[in-house]
Amino acid sequence: MKAIQITEFGDADQLKYIDVPDPVAGAGQVLVEVKAAGVNFADIYSRKGSYPGPDLPRILGQEGAGVVKALGEGVTNFGVGDTVAWSGVPQAYAELAVVPAARLLKMPAGVDPKVAAGVLLQGMTAHYLCHSTYPVKPGDRVLVHAGAGGVGLLLIQMVKRLGGYVYTTVSTPAKAALAREAGADEVILYSDVDFAEEIKRATNGEGVDVVYDAVGVTTFDQSIASLKHCGYMVLYGGASGAVQSVPIAQLNAGSYFLTRPTLVDYVAKREDLEQRSGDLFRWIESGELKLRVDHVFPLSEAADAHRALEGRATTGKVVLVP
Repeated sequence: MKAIQITEFGDADQLKYIDVPDPVAGAGQVLVEVKAAGVNFADIYSRKGSYPGPDLPRILGQEGAGVVKALGEGVTNFGVGDTVAWSGVPQAYAELAVVPAARLLKMPAGVDPKVAAGVLLQGMTAHYLCHSTYPVKPGDRVLVHAGAGGVGLLLIQMVKRLGGYVYTTVSTPAKAALAREAGADEVILYSDVDFAEEIKRATNGEGVDVVYDAVGVTTFDQSIASLKHCGYMVLYGGASGAVQSVPIAQLNAGSYFLTRPTLVDYVAKREDLEQRSGDLFRWIESGELKLRVDHVFPLSEAADAHRALEGRATTGKVVLVP
């Protein structure tokens, strides 16, 4: 089969489109013909060696959708021909993938594989952020960074669904329009103004209840400065670089809470995985949640997909199609 593999860590040029042996489903596993694979910042971190993963050489990708081709020993809850999706399982950038049955989900009829491959990781991330890490309540003031990104657009919609008031930061007027379309109440062009000062002005000096920040180094200090007393700083990514250390006095300044959550802990139990993914698929089917799949690349052009995502040249979801 064809797959995207790296033999050493580095920039997007390390992504090689090559032939590798077809995988075989073992006990408790399912062999899936991949119809679409989601592209995420986690893949970029994995490519650079800053995220743990399989030994080198490594096939990238943690999220996909496709059709069941074969069942390993002991698998009884799936059948050949089922349409399925998964997240948090490595090696999705390929024509075939082996997925543990315990992590696999049946897709509702009529859901496009590109949507299924594009919604799980980012959608479940948005879900746990606003339903579990800091459960948004009606009237809460919320700051969402990267409001036109894949998680950002979904998170804005979910926070509005919960009754929150959303401030968001974006880099361009075009991205501002997308954030407003998703439901953001106020959009801040962070390249033009100091977003912390704008938040303080808009909230009469009080600040927001929670900041959801996946940008990292370049936004962290001003995100803290945007919080009200006893506010929550939720740092769930580092698109601009990882925050390495935080002086305790910085949190003491307002009795702030700080957390660095990851999706794996919020879907560790099968019932949590099914509940979060079930909400996503149900909301998409009903039209309550809209997913933008704005960038579809052939699998062979995975390097271009990575460059576009790293360069902030994308909005919504990026997917690869074998």
